[in-house]
Amino acid sequence: MAEINYDNLLTQIKPSSKEKDKVEKLSNELVNIINESASELDANASAVLVGSVSKGTWLSGNADIDILIKFPLNTPEKFLKEFGLKIGHKTIEKMNGSWEERYASHPYVTGYIQGYYVDFVPCYDISSSEDLKSAVDRTLLHTEYILDNLTIKQADEVVLLKKFMEAVGTYGSEFRVGGFSGYLCELLILRYGNFYETLKNAAFNWNYGTCFDLKNYGTSQNFNDPLVAVDPVDPNRNVAAALTLQKMSEFIVASANFLENPSEDYFTLEKMELSAETIKNQFKDRETKTILITFEPPKIPADAVYPQIKKTENSIVKLVESEGYTTLGSAACTDETEVAIILIEFETWMLPSLKKHYGPQIWIREHQKRFLEKYPNNAWIEGDRWVVGVKREHVMVTSLLSDLMTGKKSGYLQFGKHLKKKIMKEHQIIDVLEYLEEKNCKTEVLKFLNHYLHQGELLLR
Repeated sequence: MAEINYDNLLTQIKPSSKEKDKVEKLSNELVNIINESASELDANASAVLVGSVSKGTWLSGNADIDILIKFPLNTPEKFLKEFGLKIGHKTIEKMNGSWEERYASHPYVTGYIQGYYVDFVPCYDISSSEDLKSAVDRTLLHTEYILDNLTIKQADEVVLLKKFMEAVGTYGSEFRVGGFSGYLCELLILRYGNFYETLKNAAFNWNYGTCFDLKNYGTSQNFNDPLVAVDPVDPNRNVAAALTLQKMSEFIVASANFLENPSEDYFTLEKMELSAETIKNQFKDRETKTILITFEPPKIPADAVYPQIKKTENSIVKLVESEGYTTLGSAACTDETEVAIILIEFETWMLPSLKKHYGPQIWIREHQKRFLEKYPNNAWIEGDRWVVGVKREHVMVTSLLSDLMTGKKSGYLQFGKHLKKKIMKEHQIIDVLEYLEEKNCKTEVLKFLNHYLHQGELLLR
């Protein structure tokens, strides 16, 4: 087994000097233009580069540029929101870029400039978490802390960790991933020293509730999450709060697999053969029934869309199982603009027309009387309880799903806040085999279906 040459690997995954110079030049130019735009608008604000680009922990080809527009603490929130957007728009116009408005703690502008996505986010210029007015304000303190504590060598270790996590599918704290944030990766390297020790500790020492507290605040007991990383700049925040148990578990298993058989394959994104025909045959071989519910996603921010789709998915699964159908798995995806898909795979999708309905115990005589008046025929006793066979409303799960989606039974279903009208207005319930046969599937949909079929494969190379 050949040893991994990490220095050589870093040359492949770190930005080249040319890429680094280009991004740094653009970032500096944007900071200057923001300051110029703020002055022209007579706004007391200044720009600062934050995030992985400012800390030297970004991956080649993945330079999302984050710039905070700082306002003094005494700035009215209405002024910050209004002029934060104005400054962002003015800067993008000067750079001949395109833009869209998004929302985090405050509304902000994302620009696409010279081939790079740039976030222009207004914040308050805080010097301590005690001054905190919104979550985004902490980013200033995060950047300062990492720049003060992370060595150049450790920045390389962060890059290795990020690339490993990206390749095994556990990188990204946004809701649709539920994985490790960039800042959490940086703190892990500060905690364990390097990439190898981080994986070793994860593989052999982590359990549910593992904690680390770099500043020894002693507040870790205040959190009940799978992993607790007390924020060095805010003792009342767990940096790992967005990390799901699923992604923590996957990282632990991938780490153990890598340590047992180290390979550079763990740092490369798997190239998948995305053939609709192949995926269709794989679903067919499972001899289950997989239903897709497709609809147009609502026009709301991505971080709001995913939780609402997931809530709807979970509610559908819970309801169909309460009706006697059994599921093997479920998943959801969206391209955020044109299509959203909820996938449910059934072990049981057809049921007999008769189902057992339990009545009261014989000791509860008033209820017993009403039960027998309602069901005068074919009731029987099991133990001390009345039972009757009743006709099932839905013998096919597709019929049940249709009633749920059209509102005939919607009171039972917990839709995401913005999804109900969208789904009831227009949706499709379709077997995955039929979908793959008829549809000209987008690459993203094929990736989603392929990942569902091969969920564990990213963890072992």
